[in-house]
Order: sequence, then structure tokens, then C-alpha cells
Amino acid sequence: MSWNEPGGGNNRPRDPWGGNDQGPPDLDEALKKLQQRISGLFGGRGSGGSSAGGSSGGGLSGALLGVLIAGVVTVWALMGFYQLDEQERAIVLRFGEYNGTMQPGLQWNPPLIDEVIKVNTTKIRAVQVREVMLTQDENIVEVTMSLQYFIEDPEKFILEVRDPEVSLQHAAQSALRHVVGDSTMDLVLTEGRAALAIDVRERLQGYLDMYDTGIRVNKINIDESKPPAQVQGAFDDVIKAREDEERVKNEAQSYANGIVPEARGRAQRVLEEANAYRQQVTAQAEGEASRFSQLLVEYAKSPKVTRERLYLDAMQGVMANTNKVLVDVEGGNNMMYLPLDKLTPPTGGRSASGSSRSGLSERDLRDITERLRQEFQRDIEINDTRRGGR
Repeated sequence: MSWNEPGGGNNRPRDPWGGNDQGPPDLDEALKKLQQRISGLFGGRGSGGSSAGGSSGGGLSGALLGVLIAGVVTVWALMGFYQLDEQERAIVLRFGEYNGTMQPGLQWNPPLIDEVIKVNTTKIRAVQVREVMLTQDENIVEVTMSLQYFIEDPEKFILEVRDPEVSLQHAAQSALRHVVGDSTMDLVLTEGRAALAIDVRERLQGYLDMYDTGIRVNKINIDESKPPAQVQGAFDDVIKAREDEERVKNEAQSYANGIVPEARGRAQRVLEEANAYRQQVTAQAEGEASRFSQLLVEYAKSPKVTRERLYLDAMQGVMANTNKVLVDVEGGNNMMYLPLDKLTPPTGGRSASGSSRSGLSERDLRDITERLRQEFQRDIEINDTRRGGR
């Protein structure tokens, strides 16, 4: 039967606290009964026991309470120990107020009194920013930037700024817009991206230091810079035209690098040939003049011998250019034809330096000349004999 079912006097519900009335339960009476039951669990007696038994129960209750308090204090003290790694620092707030910064190692702070916030000061964090901006020459570009940072001052990072990472992103957007707004589109899209990243990093770090965020920017990369999608086709055409212009310039420069040295070489060769020809003609003229002077001296000594020698040299020069000789016999009507190439033996083993243009050396020409002279002399004698017999 449940406690609220009728069963008491006058059909009233049963009182769970043992009372017969319908009033609210007495809290003091309830606490006393609960204490008696707890004492009974540890061997104590109720209120109806002897005075000695009551004293024993009170002592046991005090000892149990002391043990419980000591256990709670021990657990509370153990909860205050914590370990900080080498890359970590801890900000301690005592009742919400900054109390200090803990260094790496085993540390203790009273729980429920101090609040310990651990911060990793060496971890590299990354943030990406994508913005569509207007350049100095009034062109729209879309720039994607990624930055890496770490927490340099944990106290400022936790206490000075409400949300430092949001502040970092806003400051990065502001620095990027400022630097891109002072640059031209060509510089942003092509070779100026590295310099752009350096300028953004310096300006962003200045903003963060001014805000006391405790953040140090480690590196900034311009991942992508491009025009908006609406004008991408026209921009690609411009880029292609510039590439064609650069290619044509390179081809022209390559052609100039190849043709100019060649022309200079030909001009230098012509100059060298002209100088050599001048020296050759000058030397030949000087040689001829010297030879003439020497011949004049010899001619003055013996004119006949010198004339004959000159004649033979002239004939040698004439016959060296032909292999046919026509001889007019004095006093006769017949003209002799002498094939010199048939009269002379082959000179296959002679060198070019010892032979003339027709393959005859000076010795061969002298032999031929001597033979011709003898033949002429013999013909003249035969003709004189025939004339005397007639």
C-alpha cells in the first residue's frame, strides 16, 4: 500500500514522516532521524539508548566528518597540479584577475580559485584571406593570401584582445587592401607578388603590435592573384599579346646576336685582305724596282749576255702558259709546230713548287730550249747546203 492511500484515522492518507496530521513535515525532526540512521549504520544507538552509547555515536560521527573533510581537501589539492610542456605557457587568473604567467614544468594552483589557461607559444597557425580589391590604376583584382603566425606574448593574446584571431583576420584584410591599392595591376599579377607579400607583412605586424594582440607574423604568401572571372578572357588575350611581343623581341635579339658578329667578321676579313693585298703589291713593286736596279747594273757591265738572259726569261714565261710553239724558220716558207706536251716526259712526281703552271720545271724548259736551238741550227745548216748546191 502506498503512503498516500487511505489508512490513517478518519480515512486520511498516511504521513511518510510518521505524523498523524496533514501539516508540512518538520525539517529538524527529519534531519535528526537521518542522523540517527547514519549513526546506526556505524554501530551507534538511537536517542533511546544510554548516555554512554550516545557519546560513542557522537565521537564516531566527528571522526567520519574529519575523514571526509581530509579526503575532500586532498582531492582538492591534487586537482591543482598540472604539467606544462616546453612549448606551453599558462596564464593564471585568480578570481578573474591576472595573477601571473607560469613557465614549463610541474606547477600547482588552487582549484576553484585560480583559472589556468594554457597557451602554445611555438605552434605555427595559418589563416587564409581572399579579397577582391581595386588597384591604383583602377583595375579590379582578386588576391588570395595565406599567412602563418605564432603567439609571442600569451598575456596580451589572452587578456588584451577579446578575439585576437578575428582581429588578426581583419587586420590582414586591411593591410592587403592598403598595399594592393598602392600598386598597379601588372605589378600585382606578375613579378611584384613577392614584394607585395613583404609589404603586407610589415604593415600587418604594425597593426598587430598597435592592438597588443601578442601575435607575431611568421610568413605571408600570395597564393593567387588574378582578375575577376568576368574579365578573365580579355585579360588572357592581353597576357598572350604581351607574351607574343616578348617572344618577337627575343627572336629579333637572337637574330641580331647572330648576324651582327658575322657581318663584323666579314668586314674584318675584308680589311685584313685589303691590308694583305696592299702589303703584297707594295712588296712586289719594291722587289721589281730593286730587280730592275740590279739588272741595270748588270746590263751596264755586259749588255749582250744580259739581253740574252732577259730574252730567255721572257720566252720561259711565255711558253710556261702554253703547250704549243710555232717556229718561223728563217729563209723558208714552212712553219714548224712543236707540241711541247708530247716532247716532254710526264712529271707526275714533281711538286707544285718546282714546276710551272704547265707542269714543266726550269730545267725541262732549258732542255727544250736547247733542243729547239739545236734543231733550228740544224735546219738552218741544211737549208744553207741546199741553197749552195743549187
